Amino acid sequence: MSLSEGRVSVRFRNCSIALFALAFFLMILAMLGVFYNIIRQVSADHAERYAASSADAFSAHVAKEIALMSKAARSAAVIDWFTDESDDEKKGLAYDELSGIVGELYSNNLYVGIETSRHEYRVSKNYETDDIRPFSTLSENKPDDAWYFNCIASDKDYVLNIGIDHVLQRKRLWLDYKVVRDGVALGVLCTGLEFSHVAEELFSSYNNVARGLIIDAKGSVNMDSALLGNEDFMHYDFEAKIEDVFTNPVLVEAVKSRLADTGDYFEGKNEATIIYLSPGPYRYATIAPIRLTNWWAVILYDSSSSFNMFVFLPAFIVTLILLIAFALATNSMTYRLIFTPFEQLTNSLARLEGNDMDGIYGLERKDEFGILSSTIHDLFTKANHDALTGLYNRRFMETNLQSVMEFLSRSYDLLSVLMLDVDFFKNYNDTYGHEEGDVCLKKVAQALAGTVTRAGDFVARYGGEEFVAVLPNTDEAGARKVAQELLENVRKLDIPHASSAAAQYVTVSIGVTTGRVAYRQSWENYVKRADEALYASKQNGRNQYTYSAFASM
Repeated sequence: MSLSEGRVSVRFRNCSIALFALAFFLMILAMLGVFYNIIRQVSADHAERYAASSADAFSAHVAKEIALMSKAARSAAVIDWFTDESDDEKKGLAYDELSGIVGELYSNNLYVGIETSRHEYRVSKNYETDDIRPFSTLSENKPDDAWYFNCIASDKDYVLNIGIDHVLQRKRLWLDYKVVRDGVALGVLCTGLEFSHVAEELFSSYNNVARGLIIDAKGSVNMDSALLGNEDFMHYDFEAKIEDVFTNPVLVEAVKSRLADTGDYFEGKNEATIIYLSPGPYRYATIAPIRLTNWWAVILYDSSSSFNMFVFLPAFIVTLILLIAFALATNSMTYRLIFTPFEQLTNSLARLEGNDMDGIYGLERKDEFGILSSTIHDLFTKANHDALTGLYNRRFMETNLQSVMEFLSRSYDLLSVLMLDVDFFKNYNDTYGHEEGDVCLKKVAQALAGTVTRAGDFVARYGGEEFVAVLPNTDEAGARKVAQELLENVRKLDIPHASSAAAQYVTVSIGVTTGRVAYRQSWENYVKRADEALYASKQNGRNQYTYSAFASM
């Protein structure tokens, strides 16, 4: 292949020079428009970042509390106490567990309600044995006890609500977490986030360039950076609606439309939505959902703070715009000529399945990418594939199985491994000859590859007449199904095998294992367990599969 036919580096250099000259002459005409767009984009980006960071910070507070409450609710000691409240020993163990968790909670205190007795307890960081006794009895007729009964009746693990801290006479965000055993609610754990402290952490860095608010699904403004330090706002009986706070009708309607879409607690990222407002104190507003809640963060941003960064020195602005224009144009050309082909090549390699080496991007090109693609094609084939069967080889299997396990171990996901052996293959070679034996292995390999086709799964020749199938994110039922299909598809080949004691045609024996991948497990453990199961299949007469669950080591 000749490099003279379309060298990428030459084309890139010539295009860069031409684009630079064009950008230089057009720079003066485009300066005002670019300047306006920069101001607009920077302001929008700042507003979005403020909203996303506020939502992230708030959800981080909630997530920490939820994690601690989940730990407490799932504690064996706590569940035992809730099941047998009168047992003093269980009560003491539960309090020991809860007092340790309370020390990590934001408010350093915890309320406990038990369903069987409706007794309410309080747990603080430091307690005495005599303090382990109920201080109240929960009643459906008492409004202050609604937190408990609402949580018991909910189909969620936890419930967030605004309530009163009667000790401080201030509003709090209460987190009520249900304690459950075998689907039966045993009681509720409750803790709170104090608004003034959280609001101070969320909004103290705004430096008057933005105003931040936290709004719940009912349209109540629960936090407002403009009212930091205002005791009336933090008082339990103070309530403000979005109509009371916002005067811009566009913003009010935009916020209400988001609230109308509010359903369950948000999951996923806190992605902000930008709203462009008419001229006024704030030109931009962003709304971002707060993960793990049904609340929203609303940020009003003053664009003049961004404008001040760009009003100095016209010559600096001209130079900056020139550099930006050149960088953008160069980046675009670089992406089109270099990065796009590289991305396509990378994507084609990631999508490779089985022996489909022709799927590599760029094999038909006449430039450096064509040479690179052809080289990768040859190296990939030789390094990772078995020369006889075309399947992946043992080297590929070992490297990729370990990589798959490292990925799965992050979330303790399932992995199934199958070890296959052609029954009485030595007898087959002795009877029909080694050339026919090679043909037999090729046909068996094709049947295996045609069965294991799911993205992420692969089959490799382990050695001789042995093969390994790797099935990430596959449970026992799925692994058994694949094993049965492998047995049937090899049988359908109907390859005569007169010297087999298992059948009159070529068959395979299979060992199957499935386990949850834990940190520092090795691929050898799974292959060894699958091999043990394979040995059992052989001992039991072959032409079958045996399942053996993987036990963590």
